[in-house]
Amino acid sequence: MKTVNKSLFLASCLLALASACAPKAGQLQTGDLVFVGIPAGYDLDSDSMDSAIADATGDPDGITLIHTAILDMTGGEPWIIDATIRRGVDRHPLDTFVRDFTLKDGSLPVFLVKRLKDDRRAEEFVDNARHFLGLPYDVSFLPDNDAYYCTELVYDSYLAPDGTPLFHAAPMNFKNADGEFPLYWEQLFARIGQEIPQGIPGTNPQAMAEESILRPVNVPLY
Repeated sequence: MKTVNKSLFLASCLLALASACAPKAGQLQTGDLVFVGIPAGYDLDSDSMDSAIADATGDPDGITLIHTAILDMTGGEPWIIDATIRRGVDRHPLDTFVRDFTLKDGSLPVFLVKRLKDDRRAEEFVDNARHFLGLPYDVSFLPDNDAYYCTELVYDSYLAPDGTPLFHAAPMNFKNADGEFPLYWEQLFARIGQEIPQGIPGTNPQAMAEESILRPVNVPLY
């Protein structure tokens, strides 16, 4: 009888510990994706990459998504893993991320948090992303060159057990609604001596946020 009671006591302790450690509903979790959005009508600097991305892939009637980052919860604190021109592939506190993306008028962009519908392997995906830390930003926007832009980092980190990406690539578009290349892209690719990779398979924040494997998480980021 005592053995049974001890077993029940041990089982209840383990259950309580698991419940305490498990993320609760309404909380940020490791592996969540953070999308940075610009509200419709907000005037971005015309010579910025954010503006060029918005012109090429944004939603003119809604929130235009310009960046994607990976959430890494460590010790209950939120950290960000992402790829930017400023930092390359880097891991930094959430406060740094928010400061980096504060808009020119001092306001904050829209932060959308999305989570995999099946997030059982989220820790593994974040660990994959950590392996790319220190690599440069992919100004060429080309695959398999040991450099990463924001959604490319997610694409190569979130993999099925057989190694195939969970997200989809599609022909990239760098043209605006008028069918022209924004000046930013023309100057960038001229500077690095490369043709604009129009139509090369790739990813972007707007399309990634709409992937069916994600669901929105109604929790404030900051």
